[in-house]
Amino acid sequence: MDNEHMNADVEFEREDLSAAGIFAFLVGLAISGFVIHVILVGMYRYLDNYDKTHQPPPSPMSRPTSTDLRQPTPQDANKFPLPRLEVNERAEIYGKRIQEEETLNTYGWVDKTAGVVRIPIGEAMKLAVERGLPARETERR
Repeated sequence: MDNEHMNADVEFEREDLSAAGIFAFLVGLAISGFVIHVILVGMYRYLDNYDKTHQPPPSPMSRPTSTDLRQPTPQDANKFPLPRLEVNERAEIYGKRIQEEETLNTYGWVDKTAGVVRIPIGEAMKLAVERGLPARETERR
């Protein structure tokens, strides 16, 4: 380039970051991550064994069990009293949503003795547009 077209006040970095430096950093990061993982696995195994050996004696009123209660099976969950935790949230909420859609889109009784019924939401909106919403009478002073 011509020196006459260069600005003397503008400079740039002449030395880029080397690929070897980036590679060394990534290798060091992977090694340190692996070492931390090994240390944590060892620590948790030690703590688990420590916890198993230092359990308080069981109550004489309790029945002995041979299963590890920290990892319950579905059969153990069925023995647990209600309310229970959700097992399959999507399936459970799907049934609830189907029930709500049916309630919103069908005719039915709300209170048969009082004569209160429900109508589909689309029909209710049409009636509200045709008849208008109920309004209170304003008080005059």
